[in-house]
Amino acid sequence: MKRTIEFFVNGEARSVDVEPRALLVHVLRDDLDLTGTHIGCDTSQCGACTVHIDGRAVKSCNVLAVQAAGRRVTTIEGLAKNGKLHALQNAFWEKHGLQCGFCTPGMIMTAADLLASNPAPSEDEIRHALEGNYCRCTGYQNIVAAVKAAAGA
Repeated sequence: MKRTIEFFVNGEARSVDVEPRALLVHVLRDDLDLTGTHIGCDTSQCGACTVHIDGRAVKSCNVLAVQAAGRRVTTIEGLAKNGKLHALQNAFWEKHGLQCGFCTPGMIMTAADLLASNPAPSEDEIRHALEGNYCRCTGYQNIVAAVKAAAGA
């Protein structure tokens, strides 16, 4: 039996009918066509599905969509404003903080949460914040450099 939930996604009021057991990641991708949020493991291990709920990073494969009712959800698509990339998106591009790009949205969303609470993190603090995000391609060095660059922007 579906239930209608209303919430704000990337600043826009949205309403969607969901199964009570539907995961937020599936609703974002399948119902709202926000495919920047990736599904990597379905067990909250990889971080590819990281989004913000009320400004805090969460793994959307571990959140029921009904738990987002009435809340503010931001996906990677919601970071850019007026056609201008977010400082983190730009820094990942400039510092080559990605290879295949699969983990990049989750990395950026996690880093944005870090920078919101700590605008000048050390390398150790960045690495600690990103521990829940797994990248299969890089050695993380350029990811850390990108977060540092964005912090200075």
